[in-house]
Amino acid sequence: MRTPEPPADPIELLEDQHQHIRSLMSLVSMAETEVVRERAFDQLRELIAAHERAEQTEIRPVTREVLPDGEDVAEGRIAEENDAKSALVELERLSIDDPGFAERFAAFRAAIEEHARHEEQLEFPALREHLPAQRLAELAERLQRAESGARDGRMTAKPPAVNAVLSPFVAIADRIRDALAS
Repeated sequence: MRTPEPPADPIELLEDQHQHIRSLMSLVSMAETEVVRERAFDQLRELIAAHERAEQTEIRPVTREVLPDGEDVAEGRIAEENDAKSALVELERLSIDDPGFAERFAAFRAAIEEHARHEEQLEFPALREHLPAQRLAELAERLQRAESGARDGRMTAKPPAVNAVLSPFVAIADRIRDALAS
C-alpha cells in the first residue's frame, strides 16, 4: 500500500496539524481513563512542540519577509505561542489526575484555539496570497523536514500495553479529525 503524498501546500499541512491538535485536545478532555488521557497529552505536547518549532523557524521568517505588516503579524503569533508554552509548563507540573489539571487544560486549550484561529484567518491566507506556488511547495518541504527531525522516534517509544489501550481512542480522534476536515 502506497503512503499518500504529503501536502505540497504548507498552509494545508499546518491546518491539517491544527485539526490533529484539536482532536488530541478533545481526547485529553474526554478520556475516561488516566492512561488514555496521559498518553493523549504526551502526544499533544510532542505535536505542539514540533509544530511550533517548525512554524517559528520556517513560517515566521517568511511572514516577516512577504507580508506588508509581517513583523507585527509574526510578533503577535510568537507572543501567543509563548503564552501557550507558559501554560503548558504549568500543566506539565501537574499530574493528569490533579484537581486543577482540567481547569488549567481548558485555559490552555482556549489559548491554542485562539492562536490557531489567528493563523488560519489572518496569517495563512495572507501568505497564500503573497507567495507563488513554487515557493509554497518549497516551504512545505522545509516544514516537513523540520517537523520530522523534531519528532523522529518519539511516537513509537511507548510500551506495547500503552499503545494497545490507546489505539482505539487514537482511531476515534483520527476519525473526528477527518470528519472535521471534510
